[in-house]
Amino acid sequence: MMRLKVTFVLFLLILPLALANLRVGFYRRSCPNAESIVRAAVRRRLSRDKSITAALLRMHFHDCFVRGCDASILIDSNSKSSSEKDAGPNLTVRGFELIDEAKKALEATCPSKVSCADIITLATRDAVFLSGGPFYFVPTGRRDSLVSDPDEVKLPGPTLTVSEAFQAFRAKNMSMDDMVTLLGAHTVGVAHCSFFLDRITRPDPTMDRGLAAKLRSICGAASGTNPDPTAFLDQATPFAVDNQFFKQIGLKRGVMKIDQELANDPLSRRIVSGFAANATLFRTRFAQAMVKMGNIQVLVGKAGEIRKNCRVFNPRRRI
Repeated sequence: MMRLKVTFVLFLLILPLALANLRVGFYRRSCPNAESIVRAAVRRRLSRDKSITAALLRMHFHDCFVRGCDASILIDSNSKSSSEKDAGPNLTVRGFELIDEAKKALEATCPSKVSCADIITLATRDAVFLSGGPFYFVPTGRRDSLVSDPDEVKLPGPTLTVSEAFQAFRAKNMSMDDMVTLLGAHTVGVAHCSFFLDRITRPDPTMDRGLAAKLRSICGAASGTNPDPTAFLDQATPFAVDNQFFKQIGLKRGVMKIDQELANDPLSRRIVSGFAANATLFRTRFAQAMVKMGNIQVLVGKAGEIRKNCRVFNPRRRI
């Protein structure tokens, strides 16, 4: 009963954020089992790969911050043109086969009804929930992009300051609170050593010494088969969507520069402290921020298309 009450409260908080052209239950008539089909695919994958939650969160973010939440990140490159997948920041994005699996099942049940953009959004929501995070209602009705250009991929990097990173979020109509909240997704993330090596190869007063030693050990194990090892961004509960990330960076245990900066910078440290002290607050705000991000520059109505295969644009009809 308590879980239902919490879910209902989240619904009331999130609903005003939904765009007029997106709505909760968009597929209620056209594909009634759409959300359960996506959830089943996520559940199967998560049962054998707990890291898929981090992968989906990253995919969703990288998609929404380039052209909007339109599944442009899913398009494969071909001999004639490159796609967003070829852009440097996206070379380590993964989880595409999960989206393919969900799309195949949806096409078998209700052909050409559910967009790939909505599949990404729903799959990410379900992975968050199944990893201990909040359940939140997702407005759907997005359509898929007809463009995927690697030159348009310009994403905030891990070495930026808080104010520099915020410029990218503000351009998408996201607040500082939204940015800090969404970076809380690092609670289930990993980072390659190349992204933080400079912080552990020389003394860094903003990093806990014990963590620095641990990271040097991880990165020192690089080999021919694994030239760029990874480390968890949350050293406490790396597979759970919770507020531990904020507690960790408050103890100088942020792995990447931008993570630690959140706890140190006057622009963001109050928000970090609030989340570290209040798990419920983080869960509520994370749900709200995810819905808000999922509304960035969406295609609706007759714009774009509903792809049959998430990796390729539909064949153009001859007039």
